[in-house]
Amino acid sequence: MNNNNEPIIGEYKKIENPYTGISIKDYNLEKRRLQLELLNIQRDAVKNKRKLCITFDGRDAAGKGSTILRFTENLMPQHYRVVALGIPTKNESKFWFRRYEKQLPKKGEMVFFDRSWYNRATIEPTMGYCTEKQYKSFMGRVLEWEHKLITDGLELMKFYLSVDKEHQLGRFQARLSDPLKYWKFSQNDLHARKLWESYTNYKNQMFTHTSSKKSPWYNVDANSKMEARLNCMFQVVKKYGNKNFVPLTGEDVLDKYSIDINGVVFANLNSLQYSTLKELKKFKSKK
Repeated sequence: MNNNNEPIIGEYKKIENPYTGISIKDYNLEKRRLQLELLNIQRDAVKNKRKLCITFDGRDAAGKGSTILRFTENLMPQHYRVVALGIPTKNESKFWFRRYEKQLPKKGEMVFFDRSWYNRATIEPTMGYCTEKQYKSFMGRVLEWEHKLITDGLELMKFYLSVDKEHQLGRFQARLSDPLKYWKFSQNDLHARKLWESYTNYKNQMFTHTSSKKSPWYNVDANSKMEARLNCMFQVVKKYGNKNFVPLTGEDVLDKYSIDINGVVFANLNSLQYSTLKELKKFKSKK
Protein backbone atom coordinates (compact mmCIF):
# COMPACT_ATOMS: atom_id res chain seq x y z
CA MET A 1 0.00 0.00 0.00
CA ASN A 2 3.02 2.30 0.09
CA ASN A 3 3.39 4.48 -3.00
CA ASN A 4 7.04 5.49 -2.58
CA ASN A 5 10.42 3.81 -2.63
CA GLU A 6 10.89 3.80 1.14
CA PRO A 7 11.12 0.14 2.24
CA ILE A 8 8.39 -1.02 4.61
CA ILE A 9 9.61 -2.42 7.91
CA GLY A 10 6.47 -4.51 8.23
CA GLU A 11 6.78 -4.46 12.00
CA TYR A 12 6.67 -1.75 14.64
CA LYS A 13 9.75 -1.04 16.73
CA LYS A 14 9.85 -3.51 19.60
CA ILE A 15 11.34 -1.44 22.38
CA GLU A 16 12.72 -2.80 25.62
CA ASN A 17 11.26 -1.61 28.91
CA PRO A 18 13.98 -0.67 31.43
CA TYR A 19 11.34 0.23 34.03
CA THR A 20 9.68 -3.12 34.72
CA GLY A 21 8.43 -3.29 38.31
CA ILE A 22 9.59 0.24 39.20
CA SER A 23 8.67 1.57 42.65
CA ILE A 24 6.78 4.82 43.16
CA LYS A 25 9.87 6.43 44.72
CA ASP A 26 12.10 5.48 41.78
CA TYR A 27 9.34 6.47 39.35
CA ASN A 28 9.23 10.00 40.73
CA LEU A 29 13.04 10.32 40.64
CA GLU A 30 13.23 9.03 37.07
CA LYS A 31 10.32 11.15 35.92
CA ARG A 32 12.11 14.31 37.08
CA ARG A 33 15.33 13.24 35.35
CA LEU A 34 13.49 12.61 32.08
CA GLN A 35 11.47 15.82 32.35
CA LEU A 36 14.71 17.77 32.66
CA GLU A 37 15.98 16.11 29.47
CA LEU A 38 12.69 16.94 27.73
CA LEU A 39 13.04 20.55 28.81
CA ASN A 40 16.54 20.60 27.34
CA ILE A 41 15.12 19.19 24.09
CA GLN A 42 12.47 21.90 24.07
CA ARG A 43 15.03 24.65 24.68
CA ASP A 44 17.10 23.32 21.76
CA ALA A 45 13.98 23.16 19.57
CA VAL A 46 13.19 26.78 20.33
CA LYS A 47 16.78 27.90 19.79
CA ASN A 48 17.24 26.01 16.52
CA LYS A 49 13.65 26.37 15.24
CA ARG A 50 13.00 22.64 15.20
CA LYS A 51 9.51 21.22 14.61
CA LEU A 52 8.83 18.29 16.96
CA CYS A 53 5.67 16.20 16.65
CA ILE A 54 4.88 13.31 19.00
CA THR A 55 1.70 11.29 18.49
CA PHE A 56 -0.04 8.93 20.90
CA ASP A 57 -2.55 6.39 19.67
CA GLY A 58 -4.17 3.39 21.29
CA ARG A 59 -7.42 2.00 22.60
CA ASP A 60 -9.67 3.82 25.03
CA ALA A 61 -8.11 4.08 28.52
CA ALA A 62 -4.64 3.19 27.26
CA GLY A 63 -3.20 6.21 29.09
CA LYS A 64 -2.56 8.58 26.19
CA GLY A 65 -3.70 11.76 27.96
CA SER A 66 -1.96 10.99 31.24
CA THR A 67 1.29 10.20 29.42
CA ILE A 68 1.15 13.51 27.55
CA LEU A 69 0.50 15.26 30.87
CA ARG A 70 3.78 13.89 32.28
CA PHE A 71 5.62 14.98 29.13
CA THR A 72 4.39 18.55 29.39
CA GLU A 73 4.34 18.96 33.18
CA ASN A 74 7.50 21.09 33.28
CA LEU A 75 7.82 22.32 29.70
CA MET A 76 7.62 26.00 28.74
CA PRO A 77 3.90 26.41 27.96
CA GLN A 78 4.35 29.01 25.25
CA HIS A 79 6.37 26.58 23.12
CA TYR A 80 4.19 23.46 23.06
CA ARG A 81 0.61 22.46 22.23
CA VAL A 82 -1.55 19.43 22.95
CA VAL A 83 -3.96 18.54 20.14
CA ALA A 84 -7.01 16.41 20.94
CA LEU A 85 -9.48 16.84 18.09
CA GLY A 86 -13.15 16.00 18.45
CA ILE A 87 -15.59 14.47 15.98
CA PRO A 88 -14.65 15.59 12.46
CA THR A 89 -17.03 17.61 10.34
CA LYS A 90 -18.16 16.19 7.01
CA ASN A 91 -15.60 18.39 5.26
CA GLU A 92 -12.79 17.39 7.66
CA SER A 93 -13.62 13.73 7.14
CA LYS A 94 -13.35 14.23 3.39
CA PHE A 95 -10.07 16.18 3.50
CA TRP A 96 -8.48 14.11 6.25
CA PHE A 97 -4.81 15.08 6.02
CA ARG A 98 -5.66 18.76 5.73
CA ARG A 99 -7.40 18.52 9.11
CA TYR A 100 -4.14 17.56 10.78
CA GLU A 101 -1.78 19.68 8.69
CA LYS A 102 -3.36 22.73 10.34
CA GLN A 103 -2.26 21.40 13.74
CA LEU A 104 1.35 20.47 12.96
CA PRO A 105 4.14 22.31 14.83
CA LYS A 106 5.56 25.57 13.65
CA LYS A 107 9.29 26.28 13.90
CA GLY A 108 10.45 26.24 17.53
CA GLU A 109 7.41 24.30 18.73
CA MET A 110 6.53 20.87 20.14
CA VAL A 111 3.09 19.40 19.45
CA PHE A 112 1.60 16.34 21.16
CA PHE A 113 -1.35 14.55 19.53
CA ASP A 114 -3.79 12.75 21.84
CA ARG A 115 -4.98 10.46 19.04
CA SER A 116 -3.65 11.34 15.62
CA TRP A 117 -4.54 10.99 11.95
CA TYR A 118 -4.28 7.23 12.57
CA ASN A 119 -7.86 7.24 13.84
CA ARG A 120 -8.60 6.65 10.16
CA ALA A 121 -6.59 3.39 10.34
CA THR A 122 -8.11 1.97 13.55
CA ILE A 123 -11.16 3.26 15.38
CA GLU A 124 -12.91 4.81 12.34
CA PRO A 125 -13.10 1.62 10.24
CA THR A 126 -13.82 -0.44 13.36
CA MET A 127 -16.81 1.70 14.28
CA GLY A 128 -17.95 2.37 10.72
CA TYR A 129 -17.13 6.09 10.88
CA CYS A 130 -15.41 6.05 7.47
CA THR A 131 -16.01 4.26 4.20
CA GLU A 132 -13.88 1.43 2.85
CA LYS A 133 -12.71 3.79 0.10
CA GLN A 134 -11.62 6.42 2.67
CA TYR A 135 -9.79 3.78 4.69
CA LYS A 136 -7.91 2.38 1.69
CA SER A 137 -7.05 5.86 0.44
CA PHE A 138 -5.58 6.74 3.83
CA MET A 139 -3.55 3.55 4.09
CA GLY A 140 -2.16 4.07 0.61
CA ARG A 141 -1.17 7.70 1.13
CA VAL A 142 -0.17 8.18 4.76
CA LEU A 143 3.50 7.16 4.58
CA GLU A 144 4.14 9.26 1.50
CA TRP A 145 2.54 12.21 3.33
CA GLU A 146 4.64 11.65 6.45
CA HIS A 147 7.86 11.21 4.50
CA LYS A 148 7.32 14.52 2.72
CA LEU A 149 6.72 16.27 6.04
CA ILE A 150 9.87 14.71 7.51
CA THR A 151 11.91 15.71 4.45
CA ASP A 152 10.61 19.25 4.95
CA GLY A 153 11.92 19.32 8.53
CA LEU A 154 9.27 17.71 10.74
CA GLU A 155 10.68 15.47 13.49
CA LEU A 156 8.01 12.82 14.08
CA MET A 157 7.62 10.03 16.64
CA LYS A 158 4.58 7.76 16.59
CA PHE A 159 3.71 5.94 19.82
CA TYR A 160 1.07 3.24 20.15
CA LEU A 161 0.11 2.51 23.77
CA SER A 162 -0.95 -1.11 24.01
CA VAL A 163 -3.32 -2.19 26.78
CA ASP A 164 -4.93 -5.60 27.17
CA LYS A 165 -8.62 -6.33 27.71
CA GLU A 166 -8.38 -6.93 31.46
CA HIS A 167 -6.48 -3.71 32.21
CA GLN A 168 -8.84 -1.69 30.04
CA LEU A 169 -11.84 -3.07 31.91
CA GLY A 170 -10.23 -2.21 35.24
CA ARG A 171 -9.67 1.37 34.11
CA PHE A 172 -13.26 1.66 32.87
CA GLN A 173 -14.50 0.47 36.25
CA ALA A 174 -12.22 2.96 38.03
CA ARG A 175 -13.58 5.80 35.88
CA LEU A 176 -17.19 4.88 36.54
CA SER A 177 -16.64 4.81 40.30
CA ASP A 178 -14.73 8.12 40.43
CA PRO A 179 -16.94 11.25 40.62
CA LEU A 180 -14.12 13.28 39.04
CA LYS A 181 -13.50 10.90 36.13
CA TYR A 182 -16.82 9.23 35.29
CA TRP A 183 -17.29 11.66 32.38
CA LYS A 184 -14.36 10.02 30.57
CA PHE A 185 -16.47 6.89 29.98
CA SER A 186 -19.01 6.77 27.16
CA GLN A 187 -21.26 4.20 25.52
CA ASN A 188 -18.96 4.37 22.49
CA ASP A 189 -16.16 3.02 24.69
CA LEU A 190 -18.33 0.04 25.56
CA HIS A 191 -19.30 -0.51 21.91
CA ALA A 192 -15.67 -0.36 20.78
CA ARG A 193 -14.79 -2.93 23.42
CA LYS A 194 -17.32 -5.33 21.90
CA LEU A 195 -15.43 -4.95 18.60
CA TRP A 196 -12.06 -5.77 20.17
CA GLU A 197 -10.98 -8.34 17.56
CA SER A 198 -11.97 -6.12 14.65
CA TYR A 199 -9.91 -3.27 16.09
CA THR A 200 -6.99 -5.66 16.60
CA ASN A 201 -7.11 -6.63 12.93
CA TYR A 202 -7.02 -2.98 11.82
CA LYS A 203 -4.24 -2.24 14.29
CA ASN A 204 -2.12 -5.07 12.89
CA GLN A 205 -2.72 -3.79 9.34
CA MET A 206 -1.60 -0.36 10.50
CA PHE A 207 1.66 -1.70 11.92
CA THR A 208 2.31 -3.75 8.78
CA HIS A 209 1.61 -1.05 6.21
CA THR A 210 2.41 2.29 7.88
CA SER A 211 5.79 1.73 9.50
CA SER A 212 8.99 2.60 7.67
CA LYS A 213 12.61 3.30 8.52
CA LYS A 214 11.90 6.99 8.19
CA SER A 215 8.63 6.88 10.13
CA PRO A 216 8.47 3.84 12.42
CA TRP A 217 5.88 2.92 15.03
CA TYR A 218 6.94 2.60 18.68
CA ASN A 219 4.69 0.06 20.36
CA VAL A 220 4.72 0.51 24.15
CA ASP A 221 3.24 -1.91 26.68
CA ALA A 222 0.86 0.34 28.64
CA ASN A 223 -0.60 -2.14 31.12
CA SER A 224 1.48 -0.26 33.71
CA LYS A 225 0.88 3.46 33.27
CA MET A 226 3.99 4.41 35.24
CA GLU A 227 6.24 2.22 33.11
CA ALA A 228 4.65 3.40 29.86
CA ARG A 229 5.06 7.08 30.72
CA LEU A 230 8.73 6.69 31.57
CA ASN A 231 9.43 4.46 28.57
CA CYS A 232 7.89 6.93 26.11
CA MET A 233 9.87 9.82 27.60
CA PHE A 234 13.02 7.71 27.52
CA GLN A 235 12.56 6.90 23.81
CA VAL A 236 12.12 10.60 22.96
CA VAL A 237 15.21 11.54 24.98
CA LYS A 238 17.27 8.86 23.21
CA LYS A 239 16.13 10.01 19.76
CA TYR A 240 16.07 13.79 20.11
CA GLY A 241 18.19 14.61 23.15
CA ASN A 242 20.79 12.97 25.35
CA LYS A 243 21.65 9.73 23.57
CA ASN A 244 23.89 8.75 26.52
CA PHE A 245 21.06 8.97 29.07
CA VAL A 246 21.26 6.01 31.46
CA PRO A 247 17.99 4.92 33.11
CA LEU A 248 17.63 4.52 36.86
CA THR A 249 20.88 6.01 38.12
CA GLY A 250 19.08 7.13 41.28
CA GLU A 251 20.21 10.73 40.73
CA ASP A 252 17.73 13.37 41.88
CA VAL A 253 17.63 16.48 39.70
CA LEU A 254 16.61 18.42 42.81
CA ASP A 255 20.09 17.81 44.25
CA LYS A 256 22.23 20.94 44.53
CA TYR A 257 25.31 21.65 42.41
CA SER A 258 28.03 24.30 42.19
CA ILE A 259 30.31 25.52 39.40
CA ASP A 260 33.22 27.95 39.10
CA ILE A 261 33.16 30.33 36.13
CA ASN A 262 36.11 32.75 35.86
CA GLY A 263 36.70 32.62 39.61
CA VAL A 264 33.05 33.20 40.51
CA VAL A 265 31.40 30.28 42.32
CA PHE A 266 27.72 29.63 41.60
CA ALA A 267 26.34 27.45 44.38
CA ASN A 268 23.05 25.79 45.36
CA LEU A 269 22.11 25.25 41.72
CA ASN A 270 19.51 22.79 40.56
CA SER A 271 20.35 20.40 37.74
CA LEU A 272 18.93 22.64 34.99
CA GLN A 273 20.76 25.74 36.26
CA TYR A 274 23.98 23.75 36.54
CA SER A 275 23.73 22.28 33.02
CA THR A 276 22.99 25.74 31.58
CA LEU A 277 26.01 27.34 33.24
CA LYS A 278 28.19 24.39 32.32
CA GLU A 279 27.19 24.89 28.67
CA LEU A 280 27.94 28.62 28.98
CA LYS A 281 31.37 27.87 30.46
CA LYS A 282 32.20 25.58 27.52
CA PHE A 283 31.07 28.25 25.07
CA LYS A 284 33.26 30.89 26.71
CA SER A 285 36.29 28.62 26.76
CA LYS A 286 36.02 28.13 22.97
CA LYS A 287 36.23 31.89 22.31
